[in-house]
Amino acid sequence: MKSKINELIDYQANAIVSKTLLEKKAGTITIFAFDKDQGLSEHSAPFDAVVQVIEGEVEIRISGEPHQLCQGEMIIMPANKPHALKAISKFKMILTMIKS
Repeated sequence: MKSKINELIDYQANAIVSKTLLEKKAGTITIFAFDKDQGLSEHSAPFDAVVQVIEGEVEIRISGEPHQLCQGEMIIMPANKPHALKAISKFKMILTMIKS
C-alpha cells in the first residue's frame, strides 16, 4: 500500500484523531492528528515509543523535561517514563510502539 503519509488522516476541530496503521505482537504504528492546543495528559507506557512529527509543531515532556519538535523531527519516549504532549500548532505524528 503506497500513500502520502500526511494524507492518511485529517484534522478535526478541537479534537485528537488517530488511526492504527499496523498492529502486531511486536508493536503498533499509529498516526495521529492533533488540533492546536490539544494534548495528552501525563502518562507512561510499559514500552519504548518513537514519535515522528510529519506536520506542525508539538511540545513533548518526558520526565518533566520539555522538547519542542517540528516537521521531520523525532524523539524516543523511554518505557515507564512519564510523558505528555501538547500541540503548539495543528500537528500530525506517527507513534511507533515497540513491545518486544
